[in-house]
Amino acid sequence: MTGATSGLGLCCAQTLAARGAGVIMAVRDVAKGSAVVNEIRAGHPGAALRVEHLDLGSLASIAAFASRMNDTTPRIDVLLNNAGLGMQPQRTLTVDGFEQQFGTNHLGHFALTAQLVPALLRADKPRVVTVSSIAHRRGAIHWDDPNLAAHYTGRTAYNQSKLANLMFALELAARAAAQSSRLESLAAHPGLALTGFLAATRMPRYKQQVGILASKLIGQSAEAGSWPLLYAAAMPDAHNGDYWAPDGFLEISGAPARGKSWPRALVAEDRARLWSVSETLTGVRFPGLI
Repeated sequence: MTGATSGLGLCCAQTLAARGAGVIMAVRDVAKGSAVVNEIRAGHPGAALRVEHLDLGSLASIAAFASRMNDTTPRIDVLLNNAGLGMQPQRTLTVDGFEQQFGTNHLGHFALTAQLVPALLRADKPRVVTVSSIAHRRGAIHWDDPNLAAHYTGRTAYNQSKLANLMFALELAARAAAQSSRLESLAAHPGLALTGFLAATRMPRYKQQVGILASKLIGQSAEAGSWPLLYAAAMPDAHNGDYWAPDGFLEISGAPARGKSWPRALVAEDRARLWSVSETLTGVRFPGLI
């Protein structure tokens, strides 16, 4: 699981560990991850948790992490691609020169998933769950400028990355089905959940406060926001190609149900184009899925 030290990821880690799952927390800050492990084990002494370093903004870190997992992990039943940055006011780049949100939220998880395929295929029914957002509805892939050198705003970058997350999940599902693979790819989003996400955006404080107030008034808790993610990860009636979301008005809050993908995410040619662009940018190719 990526992004397991706060918000939705922390809620997912707590729930899964409490129910006996072995959880590998792939985190950028190992000290913070270790503190979270201690916090969870205080309530669940037998929790099987492991912290591993992973920086999704670094292709070298991703490759090193994937190599360790493939060498040391008997199998990966579920990969939960949860970590994400959002709405950074200033355009910044990853160490590999990608716009930070596209590079971390999408390209990082694309490269990670591809390189973990060997460990995933050692499981009987492996799943990849990639977290998108209702913000994907306002997203567009800037094909001629995916790193937004000429088009950057924090919202534009975030919306593009979340659309890319959903397109990747659906394209991986289609490719798995075409190869009759055991691997399933699903997407999920938390609705409008009250997490630490807004505080990490570096937006002006008044905008953070407005967002927090909206989450309190019409949204839901981080715990409730984690339910669609957990449903996609663990429930037997969740299947390849599903997109899970809250069932309330505009998918802002509610119980897990199948969500609505905006038309831009459903264009097969565009999904294949994004896949090709992602392979070119990262230099990572997906292996066969069987």
